[in-house]
Amino acid sequence: MNGLTRRDFNRLAAGTAAAGSAALAAPALVRAQEKKLKVGVLLPRSGTQAFIGQSCQLGADIAPGLLRDMYGVELELMNADTETNVEVARSRAEKLIDDGAQLLVGPFDSGAASAIAQVAEQRKIPFVINIAAAPQITEQGYKYTFRNFPTSVDLVRNGLSLFRDLFQATSSAPRTAVFMHVNDTFGLANRKAIDAILPTLDYLPFKVVETISYDPAARDLSVEVTKAKATNADIIMLVSRLNDAILLVRELVKQRWSPQGILSPGSPGMYEAQFYKALGPKYSEYCISNVPWYNPNAELSRRVEAAFDKQFPKEKMMFHALNVGFTFEAMMIAADAFKRAGSADGTALAEAIRQTNIPERMMIGGPIGFDAKGQNTRIASACIQNRGGQPVVVLPEAAAQMKPVFPVPGWQQRS
Repeated sequence: MNGLTRRDFNRLAAGTAAAGSAALAAPALVRAQEKKLKVGVLLPRSGTQAFIGQSCQLGADIAPGLLRDMYGVELELMNADTETNVEVARSRAEKLIDDGAQLLVGPFDSGAASAIAQVAEQRKIPFVINIAAAPQITEQGYKYTFRNFPTSVDLVRNGLSLFRDLFQATSSAPRTAVFMHVNDTFGLANRKAIDAILPTLDYLPFKVVETISYDPAARDLSVEVTKAKATNADIIMLVSRLNDAILLVRELVKQRWSPQGILSPGSPGMYEAQFYKALGPKYSEYCISNVPWYNPNAELSRRVEAAFDKQFPKEKMMFHALNVGFTFEAMMIAADAFKRAGSADGTALAEAIRQTNIPERMMIGGPIGFDAKGQNTRIASACIQNRGGQPVVVLPEAAAQMKPVFPVPGWQQRS
């Protein structure tokens, strides 16, 4: 033993064991001090939902700087285009994870969200949904999927309740409605919710006399509008996307049919910037969308809007409010969980997200948190009407920027 006593040997052995233990513990310490989270952002930046996907992307782009100041953590964005295609969304999610994404955000589409949730569950990577409403997404028992957006059932229930408030505020009572909806996952989920909820609401004065579905990628809605016009319904109750909403209004004008109003119980399209650009102030005016919306008076909304204006001076946040707001909040949920978990490990992040409680938020509703299914149930809606070429809150009265107009002037009566 080269002159070492038994006591010397034991002392050296103890020191070596301690050093080995420290070396084994070091990786855990490093993990606990991680400062950067790689976030895969999946959005439809091309295809039929391209304008909306690009709008959501603005909310992701402003997030890293703001969240660095708020939480002291770094978010690295890894952007992917789902191309408004469910299978592409699935493959892009897998590739993002293969390339190092530690959490996924997106995708503004219920079909794509369902596909991505399956991938996230298989790979044990948290998935925070910014916008997607089909109820089944959070009914599968997934442990890694979290949705900060209402289900179509809650969306429709809130939207129909605002119909009642609108009719009361304007002393009106339309008697008939034609229900027109896209036939994708989102549209069919909304139809199922409306079919279940509407018959139970005795406070609404109208009945649906016809239901007409159509492809959101359709290039011509003349047949559908002709069929709707034949009903002579007082109102159109619409569940749409952006491009088809534009086509629909153009066809209504072409066929010279002016219902009392076009009202959505909770869908995108009619408050988007491209809707106003494509139709102009005359034909985009007065459309009504009952949707989750941001609170322009909230402190966080002001901070986000200031960052938005600085980074995108040619854009106006009011035209992107829903998309930017929910996308930013999804990124905020990721940053909050990452800070509390102290780790980018998928299981640790998912557990931290389950414990989320964020009282300060942009969107109207209670604190951000998730139930056992991964669903945030504390999101409210507002009645948004297109006025003067921009979306304006007209209900609830406490948040209203203008009084609602209903019934609306006919196409030829507008200046």
